[in-house]
Amino acid sequence: MAEVKAAFLFIGPEINTAQAQAQIKTPVINLKVVGVQNYEEAVNAAVALADEGIKCIELCGGFGNEGVGKISAAVRGKAAVGVVRFDHHPGLGFTSGDEGFC
Repeated sequence: MAEVKAAFLFIGPEINTAQAQAQIKTPVINLKVVGVQNYEEAVNAAVALADEGIKCIELCGGFGNEGVGKISAAVRGKAAVGVVRFDHHPGLGFTSGDEGFC
């Protein structure tokens, strides 16, 4: 099986994107994990990841519908976008990312 290049983006306040990164490699998947503190950083990170050749980007449950839409539009045709879903994320005070990051 060919190696899959994928990424996981997570979002939260006070995240330093330059420091909040990890690379996980297995025989089947090469996963890059990136933390961002707002939707603008998330869009920029997603575009950079797609430009690196990552074809699958999964978003944490902190991204609301608007955030998912922004990222999906930014990488359309370059990468597929998937979402872990919480209507009200426990790590964000039980709110949607749309309430705090738009």
